[in-house]
Amino acid sequence: MFSLLVICWITVLGFTMVFGWLAKRFFSSSSVRHSSIRDDEAEDSFGDVFKNTWQSLPEGYQFICKPSALANWLLKDIQHLSQIESKKWLWRTWPHLQTAIQHLFPADRTLELARDYLQLADGGIIALDWVVGPRIAPKLRRGTNSISSPPLVLVIPNPFGKLTRNIQQFCIQASEQGYYPVIFNRRGQNDCPLVTLKFQAFGESADLKEAVTYVRFKHPSSLLFMVSEGLGSGLLLSYLGECGSSSYVTAASCISPVFRCQKWFETGLPWLYEWVLLLYQKMIISRYSTVLAEVLPMNKLFNSCSLKEFNEILFCQFKNEKTSWDNYWDRNDPLRDVDEVAIPVLCICSFDDPIRGLPETTLPIELFRTNPYFFLLLTHYGGHCGFLTDSPKAVSHEVTLNYFRSVTEFFRAEEKAKGFFRHRGSIIINRRRRGTLQKRDLLVNTDEMFSWKRSYTR
Repeated sequence: MFSLLVICWITVLGFTMVFGWLAKRFFSSSSVRHSSIRDDEAEDSFGDVFKNTWQSLPEGYQFICKPSALANWLLKDIQHLSQIESKKWLWRTWPHLQTAIQHLFPADRTLELARDYLQLADGGIIALDWVVGPRIAPKLRRGTNSISSPPLVLVIPNPFGKLTRNIQQFCIQASEQGYYPVIFNRRGQNDCPLVTLKFQAFGESADLKEAVTYVRFKHPSSLLFMVSEGLGSGLLLSYLGECGSSSYVTAASCISPVFRCQKWFETGLPWLYEWVLLLYQKMIISRYSTVLAEVLPMNKLFNSCSLKEFNEILFCQFKNEKTSWDNYWDRNDPLRDVDEVAIPVLCICSFDDPIRGLPETTLPIELFRTNPYFFLLLTHYGGHCGFLTDSPKAVSHEVTLNYFRSVTEFFRAEEKAKGFFRHRGSIIINRRRRGTLQKRDLLVNTDEMFSWKRSYTR
């Protein structure tokens, strides 16, 4: 199995080096068409698909959301970013190359991790990797906590268990800006032992809830943010929907999320992506094949020919616990409880994402148009979790960290304004005798006690 994986990576690397020839033959013509058109044509395609639903911003990207106080705040802050899409980088219009670089090449610097193992209520084990290096001088950042209690960023990788270059680079950049990143590792992945006869289902958030409880216990005075990569966004959205206003998260960011996950598995990927991901998952499962044979048809699992078939066998065909594919997604669809999400969520997507598919069929634009908690930043180029430029920092990382700072400053400004009006109202009340207080005065003071949650969704 290891030799097959090596051959797999070599094949993918060769694919990226001769991208121009392979893209026309092996990948869908639609994604190539969007990655090769000129900037002005790309802007026209945005207009055709998402007419009257976005704010056009400099450097060729779109900000799609429901108008609100927070949306206006974020819009002004995003406009201050000097460069979103580098027009000088030669390969920026090659989505497959951007995608391959982030999944094949290591980060510029190696992460230094301190691991905590958590035993869960059902006896399972997950792992949390605290990023303690590369070591840098601590910084006091505007709009966040002090150095003694730095804000935490809980990072959720893709469900295949691989720490990509994208995740590692984000953790390094977050550390440099004073955040304390911690990486969530699922059962049986990234050297986390599998001690139960089950893997974490796609949108099952119980393990993540226990991880959040533990993180808050260790750092009770720190703000908590969340970041997810690719399909890992399914777990993040499931958690936020199930927990609602009790998520304990200040803000969240999803980099290249996949929203319509059941359809995504059923439609399938371009053959090379499908083959690589399927082979990688089989390699992980092979470590536990002996014990999993007690509850799963392992021969059938290893002979599966698609990600849909593989996941259907892995999660729907347990002995004595069989379920249908549709029922599985009824319980694991990331958007099943999306109306309960109660914190701001920024989704960073590219128009040319070869993994997610065409934006007009894969992005729930109506969600961003009607839900004040969801914001979509849509770029022309970036591939899947790529967003590379001619600088060392990825666009998605810069935008995410700037977004966290901006949201924190907005909340502080709202709380400050609320405190001012409450203080002013109390002075007016104390100056009058109780018997002369009018009913309209009570109504005014009640209106002044709105919290920031109501303020930023107005």
